Amino acid sequence: MGVDLVTMTGNLAQVFVTDDAWCSTLRGIRAALRRDGRLIFETRDPARRAWEAWNRTATCKRLHIPGFGEVESWIDLTEVTLPLVSFQTSFVFHADGTVLTSNSTLRFRDQAEMAAALTAGGFIIDATRDAPDRPGREMVFVATALLVPP
Repeated sequence: MGVDLVTMTGNLAQVFVTDDAWCSTLRGIRAALRRDGRLIFETRDPARRAWEAWNRTATCKRLHIPGFGEVESWIDLTEVTLPLVSFQTSFVFHADGTVLTSNSTLRFRDQAEMAAALTAGGFIIDATRDAPDRPGREMVFVATALLVPP
């Protein structure tokens, strides 16, 4: 049977930092899709070098959470060893002074690398587009599952 559509938002494709993890994910998605099912996802374009703006000055936000108080957050770049980019997100809860941090690493794959992985994973690429809300910064892939997986 399978599902008609799988979507990945929020640049989820970038959290799979190894080739094995990404290929395994694509195989799992392919297995879940019905014949001619679609996969749609976005990923940051590495040519834009978005990580160069990942610093406290550029990313600091302060929000008021009703019933809780002020929360401040920001991102600090910690390492760039392309195609991997690591960063730390910090959260300060001003009501009690609690500070939480989260460390992450993302993999930046260019269009050719994504296309090769999708083809190897049993997909035909229907389109690669700009993200409508972030033109020039992200690529949106639309792919159809092959009738017979590789």
